[in-house]
Amino acid sequence: MTTIPIGRVYLVGAGPGDPELITLKGKRCLETADVIFYDELANSELLDYAGADAELIYVGKKSGTHCTDQREIEALLIDKAREGRNVVRLKGGDPFIFGRGGEEAQALGAAGVPFEIVPGVSSAIAAPAYAGIPLTHRLHSSSVAIVTGHRARGGVVKWGELLRAVDTLVILMGIMNLRAIMNRLRAEGCPPERPVALIQSGTLAAQKTAVGTVAGIADLSQRGGFRSPSVIIVGEVVNFAEQLAWISRSMAQQKIVRRRDQQQIELNMPR
Repeated sequence: MTTIPIGRVYLVGAGPGDPELITLKGKRCLETADVIFYDELANSELLDYAGADAELIYVGKKSGTHCTDQREIEALLIDKAREGRNVVRLKGGDPFIFGRGGEEAQALGAAGVPFEIVPGVSSAIAAPAYAGIPLTHRLHSSSVAIVTGHRARGGVVKWGELLRAVDTLVILMGIMNLRAIMNRLRAEGCPPERPVALIQSGTLAAQKTAVGTVAGIADLSQRGGFRSPSVIIVGEVVNFAEQLAWISRSMAQQKIVRRRDQQQIELNMPR
């Protein structure tokens, strides 16, 4: 009886949204995969790198709704690897930054399935960068904490200790609990005028940013219709957003170039 050699699972970070921000290794994994499990936050354009015969399986998760149970996803990864196939689990951002990559790696290891972690660019870093907000700055921020806002009401996050320990807070999955988080920060002694930024759909063409304060950002978010996926930044570095808003200037320049190109085309058209 022939034994099928067990396959390997690659937990690949898809990056923050812009498909150009996936790593070269992540791209190579997609190109050589037999099976690709992808979720809601992984840009679907990345699937264009898949081979013609690759099996694509959607296991998407949205805020408040899970298409596929986490334990079921882990079982599917193990089953496909045991069929001798090379498997990619394509995950938005980085697999180990609130992506349940640790849980999946544990399940694979317990089942004796070989795996590799392919880091990705987290939205916690990329979204602020695209909004012109440096998370660290020699004069303003020497420490950063990346925090989940998903369980803001459960007391899991030690907001008071974080406020006293770090200069900049990056809060993921917190837009639905934004008002509760800001109220909690104020209750823990955070000044109401401390700058806060919201960045929705970071690194994508649909990116939008709002800048306010701990006291007022929840109202700004409500008026602006902010929704998931959004990144929340709390700290003095938010004040750089207007000065360093390179992406908006870049887009404006691109619009000017396209307008000039169109005018040139019109000039060259036969009369």
